[in-house]
Amino acid sequence: DPAAEHFDYNPLVDIRDLIQLDDAMEDEELHYGPNGGLVFCLEFLIENQEWLKDQLCGGSDDEADNDPDDDYILFDMPGQIELFTHLNMGRELVNLLTSWNFRICTVFLVDSQFMVDGAKFLSGTMAALSVMANLEMPHVNVLNKMDLLSKTARTQLDKFLDPDPVALLGDVTNESAWGRKYRKLSEAIGHLIEDFSLVRFVPLNINVEESIADLLYQIDHVIQYGEEGDVKTRDFGPPEPEED
Repeated sequence: DPAAEHFDYNPLVDIRDLIQLDDAMEDEELHYGPNGGLVFCLEFLIENQEWLKDQLCGGSDDEADNDPDDDYILFDMPGQIELFTHLNMGRELVNLLTSWNFRICTVFLVDSQFMVDGAKFLSGTMAALSVMANLEMPHVNVLNKMDLLSKTARTQLDKFLDPDPVALLGDVTNESAWGRKYRKLSEAIGHLIEDFSLVRFVPLNINVEESIADLLYQIDHVIQYGEEGDVKTRDFGPPEPEED
């Protein structure tokens, strides 16, 4: 994230070593705002792909040496959603990484506090579906910050983890005059989500080890992590002779 001011960890690669948001906003010729500056920074990163490849893969001329190690590399991306819903930078970055033999899984985070009613759930689901369609990559949707919800809110959220979009429309269309007026539009959106049946959310509570392990398992399964490892075998000796 070129706009980040500090990290609570040591990043393997920091885009701010290449370009910062302030560079785009304070340049006398560019004068971008925050949103335009983020777009420019990611475009600049993609144009300077050799810098990124050198940081991630070591920059060796030998293709075998350029393969990434069998480690997870997490790309902490900006929260500006249009970078991934309809602009091309996200897909171009993914294509670059794929060409460098990375196995990619997109992890789309949605704050659980904003998903506890039907209207917000449908909105978040459509955003997730847009990202999935735009990036065209294996995808895991996560409801994060579950630890910040009250017990009542967690109970309400259960119906959104394996939802029936059409049933949820009852709340959306009956709550207000706007909902009743645009009922047909809401129903069409609900049927779209139900027909594709692509969006499911994995809850994440960082205070529960099992919750973190479940999410990690989902991502491992998507990218087939560790499946190229050698199968462990055991040599057995000849059977012992049977006693008379």
